Amino acid sequence: MSTPSPVRPSVVSQALARDRLGVPSVIMFALTAAAPLMVVGALVSTGWGVVGTTGFPLAFLIIAVILAVFSFGYVAMSRHITNAGAFYSYIAQGLGRPLGVGGAMVALVAYNLLQVGLYGAFGFFASQLLADKAKINVDWWVVALVLWLFVAILGLLRVDVNSKVLMVLLGAELIVVTLFDVIFFSHPAGGSVSVEPWTWSALKDSAGPAFAVATTAFVGFEAAPVFAEEAKSKNRTVAMATFLGLAVMLLSYSLTSWAASASMGVDQTVDLARQSIDQGGPFFPTLIEKGGAWAGDLGTVLLVTSIGAAALSYHNTTARYAFALGRERVLPSFFGRTLARSGAPMAGSLFQTIIAAVVIVLFAAAGWDPMVNLFFWLGTSGGVGVLLLVFATSLSVIFYFVRDARGEGAWSRLVAPILATVALGYVMWQVFDNFGLLLGFAPGAENAAVWAFPAAYGIAAVVGILWALILRGLNRQDYEAIGLGARANTVRIESAEAAEVR
Repeated sequence: MSTPSPVRPSVVSQALARDRLGVPSVIMFALTAAAPLMVVGALVSTGWGVVGTTGFPLAFLIIAVILAVFSFGYVAMSRHITNAGAFYSYIAQGLGRPLGVGGAMVALVAYNLLQVGLYGAFGFFASQLLADKAKINVDWWVVALVLWLFVAILGLLRVDVNSKVLMVLLGAELIVVTLFDVIFFSHPAGGSVSVEPWTWSALKDSAGPAFAVATTAFVGFEAAPVFAEEAKSKNRTVAMATFLGLAVMLLSYSLTSWAASASMGVDQTVDLARQSIDQGGPFFPTLIEKGGAWAGDLGTVLLVTSIGAAALSYHNTTARYAFALGRERVLPSFFGRTLARSGAPMAGSLFQTIIAAVVIVLFAAAGWDPMVNLFFWLGTSGGVGVLLLVFATSLSVIFYFVRDARGEGAWSRLVAPILATVALGYVMWQVFDNFGLLLGFAPGAENAAVWAFPAAYGIAAVVGILWALILRGLNRQDYEAIGLGARANTVRIESAEAAEVR
């Protein structure tokens, strides 16, 4: 009688690595997805010129308050649903599986836009740094491909390795951003610090586009539930990472954008930004003028590493969304596999890497502007997609807990979600009513980009809804597993057994 061959461990699995991330590590993924220096030194610095307002500090405050109110229900729902596809699974279980799959398709589009847009800013600033300091002239897309390779490799390693890299980069960045705030506030234009950027008069004419930029800046706050399957003490980790992440983001974004504008002169900021938009905006020239060349050099180096860290963070989030959809067979099942040694979502990571490479090559071949067209347009449009998901998730929280309170208090399961839904609806109306202004076009101007980005989300949502309905007819077991995360296989088996009994 022959003995069976020993079973060799598979190189793939259907589960993410468990218990590898504590609160600090999850916070790293949240904060580095919207790194402070990148947000103000690149996003806001470009936004001053494109949007034409200095009211970003107030916009950050308004959006942060709305997201904080939203987060009470979001965190409450995370206590009952653990899934790497957080928005997708919450919408599926709150508003129904078809809308959940529609939301999943929107999420894939949004996070890919956010991630690939960062390669434009990285290539732009890194190539400038090489030309200025090393006298090496290289096209932006060549440098962008170096970051692309770095992210591709790290995306397949253990998630805690990724978090340690992000922790070092974020720590250095927060220290330096604080130093820059001191420099700016110590050298205000006209001898006094203007508070005009905090007033509604500075914001009201461009509120919609400014809200879109601010929402883009806060993308990452929602990352904690995405990594919940890999987190230690899940409930405590998700709550602390979400609220602490929002607080740190608000403080750093508002203070730094206010300090920089006050230092260059609030009444001159927009004009300076428009004059220097093809050089990356006025943030670093002002920093050099007020703090010296060393400050500009240090800031540029950390900006480049900040963008790289954000690209890695978005890559991890996007790959996990694809993993969640593959595990539940909304996408082909191979997306639901992970590398056994690292626990990384292999197919999702490679898929995102391929998309990024295609976009970089396309923009390079077409000669499109890496800062305005790739970074700002794609990044802010990705932020708008996340805004749509936050709105849908806020509605989902209400419907989810109406059916069963699950021991949650009225504030978390009902009052806060209703307030957040109303506020988010207002913000969405402002954003879409002024979408052309967000991209830098005059009111009433006709350009394909003005409708193409919103249309892309509409198409993605419709495709997802239709696919869910088709899946319901083709394979009831897979349809029943939508949105259930790690429980998907169990439910699929139970559903099949019940069908056999009938």
